[in-house]
Amino acid sequence: MPVSLANINMKQETKFMQRALELATLGRGAVSPNPLVGCVIVHENFTTGSRIIGEGWHQRYGEPHAEVNAMRSVAPYDEILLPDSTVYVTLEPCAHFGKTPPCADLLVAKQVKRVVVCNGDPFPLVAGKGLDKLQAAGIAVETGMLAEQGRELNKRFFTFVEKQRPYIILKWAETADGYIAGPDYQPIAISCPLSRRLVHRWRAEEDAIMVGTNTARYDNPKLNVRLWQGRDPVRVVIDKQLTLPPSLHLFDNSQATLVYTVQKSEVRDQTTYVQLGAEAEFLPQLVANLYGRRVQSVLVEGGTVLLQSFMDAGLWDEIRMFRSRDSLGAGIKAPPVLGVLVGQETVGTDELRYFRP
Repeated sequence: MPVSLANINMKQETKFMQRALELATLGRGAVSPNPLVGCVIVHENFTTGSRIIGEGWHQRYGEPHAEVNAMRSVAPYDEILLPDSTVYVTLEPCAHFGKTPPCADLLVAKQVKRVVVCNGDPFPLVAGKGLDKLQAAGIAVETGMLAEQGRELNKRFFTFVEKQRPYIILKWAETADGYIAGPDYQPIAISCPLSRRLVHRWRAEEDAIMVGTNTARYDNPKLNVRLWQGRDPVRVVIDKQLTLPPSLHLFDNSQATLVYTVQKSEVRDQTTYVQLGAEAEFLPQLVANLYGRRVQSVLVEGGTVLLQSFMDAGLWDEIRMFRSRDSLGAGIKAPPVLGVLVGQETVGTDELRYFRP
């Protein structure tokens, strides 16, 4: 049975887009509130075959976008090939002046032949305008290639723009018999060293990390990145009545910290107290305030009360739950999971489970 040339081309194109997605992940933890974007430039030659002549990704917020970095990587002797090349990019090229010029204008100026994208950009200043610019210049445009993978890559960005709130990850570790802490909130080491290292990598990838009053008081966490390389997230702590002692690590001004309370608004060095209104709407107000501060994602490492409140309010997107092999027998019970299991893996001696609503 003959092999379809169209199927071969599609398989090859999928490979190029997959490469663009892989490149995009290299910006994780450094580009927020911008999306993760990767770009691959491919010269098409029916005689010698397709060849990558440039690739790049958005490396840091405020710096050049993926398309710019990809174009800069094209060798001078290959620039003549751009009019016969296809650009594979994971998100619609921007069409507005922000911290950098429009990428759509760059692709038009380089006279590329074709642009293939995973997803359109829902951001109002782009939202189809980038694709329109390309088409108006006579560039062939295709969208939707590996669209599901593209949305998964930029789930934080899409949630932030479409739902107007941060992407919220609930994380905890529990014993084999379902306890999250010892009796009277006594801190205990539940997860294994490898799991704890993984959590520090997660901290470096998210904009903020949150705990409630009990976790702050009894665990006295630092909420920084120590077991991985990367930036420290913004620390977020709930202290409605301002009962937490100032001697806690959270108030050491070593990194940006937001304290949400009903008592006062005040700024002390790197610690900002944010006063919210009625307690009944405290959590939605908090989430809205984080959105206003352009916090795109939050890792909630709180105790049972805080985790349960997010689930009850329907304000969560993902659960990451470690389960130890060890039992405790008594203590503070972990919250019941209200989501659907979407994946699991073994991390050291722990089992890591992923849930979605």
